[in-house]
Amino acid sequence: MPSVRTELDDRWHSWPVRVYYEDTDAQGIVYFANYLRYMERGRTEWLRARGIEQARLARERSLCFSLIDTDIKFLRPALFDDELNVKTRVTGSSGARVQFEQSVSRLDDGELLCTARCAAACLDTNTLRPRRLPAELFDQEL
Repeated sequence: MPSVRTELDDRWHSWPVRVYYEDTDAQGIVYFANYLRYMERGRTEWLRARGIEQARLARERSLCFSLIDTDIKFLRPALFDDELNVKTRVTGSSGARVQFEQSVSRLDDGELLCTARCAAACLDTNTLRPRRLPAELFDQEL
């Protein structure tokens, strides 16, 4: 498996993930909900690659992100011990909302396994109500 690192090309961010036994069902196939976990890691690492630490954002600016919508397509199964590539990019933002496009593919052959479009809301950590996205967080992407 490649070293844990990020690769930033034009607008996509890639993050490697290995499928562990705990991620699978009795047949060694990734349980469907775990794709959401992999994609959460992808969004978190997308932010981290841009110098945005979520704990610091919460502590210093009282901001957090919460997934509010997702449209996911399962195309092929991932299997125990597969090496995966989670790709993430921002496709839009407005107000308190940011939209992401994501995919999960097998690293060795590039086979596309899952795609998703999702939206996250920027929330005030004290009230859990929507708060406008800080402009500097997403200006570089759009």
